[in-house]
Amino acid sequence: MRHYLHVSDYTAHELQHLLDLALRLKRERQRGGNRPILKGQVLGMVFQKPSLRTRVSFDMAMRHLGGDALYLSPAEIGLGGREAVADVARVLSGYVQAIMARTFAHQHILELAQYASVPVINGLSDYNHPCQALADALTIVEHKGGLKGVNVTFIGDGNNVAVSLMHICAKLGANFTLAAPEGYDLNPEAVSGARAIAEDSGSTLLFVRDPHEAVTGADVLYTDTWTSMGQEAETEKRKLVFPPYQVNSALLAEAAPGAIVMHCLPAHRNQEITDEVMDGPQSVVFPQAENRMHAQKAILAFLLAEGGQLPTPKPPLRKAAPAKRAAAKNNGAGKKAAARKR
Repeated sequence: MRHYLHVSDYTAHELQHLLDLALRLKRERQRGGNRPILKGQVLGMVFQKPSLRTRVSFDMAMRHLGGDALYLSPAEIGLGGREAVADVARVLSGYVQAIMARTFAHQHILELAQYASVPVINGLSDYNHPCQALADALTIVEHKGGLKGVNVTFIGDGNNVAVSLMHICAKLGANFTLAAPEGYDLNPEAVSGARAIAEDSGSTLLFVRDPHEAVTGADVLYTDTWTSMGQEAETEKRKLVFPPYQVNSALLAEAAPGAIVMHCLPAHRNQEITDEVMDGPQSVVFPQAENRMHAQKAILAFLLAEGGQLPTPKPPLRKAAPAKRAAAKNNGAGKKAAARKR
């Protein structure tokens, strides 16, 4: 049984399969609707953190694929407080076919996966955000034709979104740069893992302080809020540190021609990103948000319809040997001649 907990758990081949599957399911939906490949299956959605995109995109993904989704609020479970994580995992495994959890502590995600007997999907934790990363990669593929050799620059806090974006870039051969102020760097363990991945894929990783250095030659500019949920006590401090890292028209002008701008949302407009950029012609922020649904369809289809295994390739059609083709042709000609005589 497979889970979807970290981008780094998946091979480049598997991630490419998920992207291809997401594109196929998106086009299928646009042509009139998805086939109900998850009919009769239910996704249990466990939320410690509120979310617009995660809740609605997973709910609609299940509906489009013929299944259903059950929302479980923080008050209904009290994950790790009112009820032990292991007990929640065991109980939900008897009711639903998969569990998606959006938590604060990454350890809660790991414990759910350890004790559940159904697939567990990491909808976000304080360490990473692998569902967002798959949607990000899908968006880059649609606008840049692929990830191999694409220069992706993240401006701002080295947070959970940046971790998964870095890992999917390293897996699929994109070059990743982070510009963050001192004290707001990426998790060292996550960076170490990404470096090992990049050695195999050929991608480059760069970590700098200067946002202007970071955006030079960038094909993708990505930013996120300066203060994530759970860090509210640091808001005023961060407002003093991060203004030089604002993505505005002047910074965007230093990127490569045709660069696209991304944001995982929600955005604090005119803090980390200006209205002019977010609503401008180079922004793909809202198509990126829609792609959460299509990417998550792919994750659900892979785990539940494909059993977490890459489909067995169909054997190529065998061509008849030359002698057999000639005999078949002659036989067909003889039959036609006999029919004319009759």
